Amino acid sequence: MNRRSFLRRTAVGLAAAWTVRSDSAPTTEAALNLSSQESRVPGASLKEKVANLVAWGATGIELHGNPRARLAEIRDALAGTPIRVSALCWGSHKGDLVSTDPERRRKGIEDLRDALSTAGELGARGVIFVPCFHKESDLPPQELDKILLDILPPLGEYAAKCNTRVLLEPLNQRETFYLNRVEQAAEICRQVNSPGIALMADFYHMSREETDQTAAIIAGGPWLHHVHIATGKSRILPGQEEHSFVEGMRGLRKVGYTGFCSLECGIRKGTDPMVEVPRAFEVLREQWKLSVL
Repeated sequence: MNRRSFLRRTAVGLAAAWTVRSDSAPTTEAALNLSSQESRVPGASLKEKVANLVAWGATGIELHGNPRARLAEIRDALAGTPIRVSALCWGSHKGDLVSTDPERRRKGIEDLRDALSTAGELGARGVIFVPCFHKESDLPPQELDKILLDILPPLGEYAAKCNTRVLLEPLNQRETFYLNRVEQAAEICRQVNSPGIALMADFYHMSREETDQTAAIIAGGPWLHHVHIATGKSRILPGQEEHSFVEGMRGLRKVGYTGFCSLECGIRKGTDPMVEVPRAFEVLREQWKLSVL
């Protein structure tokens, strides 16, 4: 299938899915489960960060890379708390998994498998994977499609065995030329057709790429297992600049989303994270109420 056919099929198939799902009640009741990347939470140790998240009513923490060397620390910090590892933000591995160099690709796949093992041991919903950022691949999108459709089925099978997922992340065009919209990642998931291959949505990237955030979320609905939260202009905490999350949250309600919504953002210079992070959670709770269908 060429790229033009791929995108045409995406548009037609997911438009049909939008029509069906928008008229149907979700099979589960949506819930706002708040999380944050570890680096955004104030605290001198992971245990202090977790304690702050508990106090602020969150239920998840997102970790960076593959924290296999920290398993004991993480388990100790989470023990006896409602906080769970929401996801591992693993990234692109410098584009190795879509490299034309067989050795680079082999090593990238091996390292992602190891991250999936860690995610499974920690009970995380998935490992966030970006195929490539700008300058990490010279291949055209249609060739990248072929590579993903080749490497993802066995990775999905392994992820499912680990009781977790590979989470494809669409990014805006300033960061990558490949997979910019939720529907594009959804089409990859549809073709791979594995419970171990899923996607995530990011409100910052969606604000730059999606004309209808509700429709974008619904297009990704069956495969949507994680969400990143940031404002659309400056990519900072909710409440630190004007930004409405209501449109996308309506999509989350329509698909019965029960995964985590995790802060992945900066903080306005000169402000106190001990004040601003819990305030951001309150802003999200208020907007969640406004998104009632």
